[in-house]
Amino acid sequence: MKNSQPADTDHFRWDGDKLTLHCSIQANSSEDRIVGLVAGLIKIRLTAAPVDGKANKHLIKYLSKQFDVKRSAITILRGHGSRQKSLCIENPESIPNELGIGSRS
Repeated sequence: MKNSQPADTDHFRWDGDKLTLHCSIQANSSEDRIVGLVAGLIKIRLTAAPVDGKANKHLIKYLSKQFDVKRSAITILRGHGSRQKSLCIENPESIPNELGIGSRS
């Protein structure tokens, strides 16, 4: 029987120096904040509206500060028009504690 509970690491994956994150985005929030792990995804609140790519641009800008990388180091892999997104962050210099992610193995 397959376990229906997500593994503790389903929300992220290291591939060399690249960190892939699986996120749930809440746009039009009152603050920009990484909430933490919710239902197997990293929940992130953003103040930007989900219109004309504004939330995606704001997400990349916000995460670049959180991970101490250039904006060009962050790529949305899946979910450009969705609340659920997969992101790739190349060579993150720091990792927010809210994510519960250890350093590279």
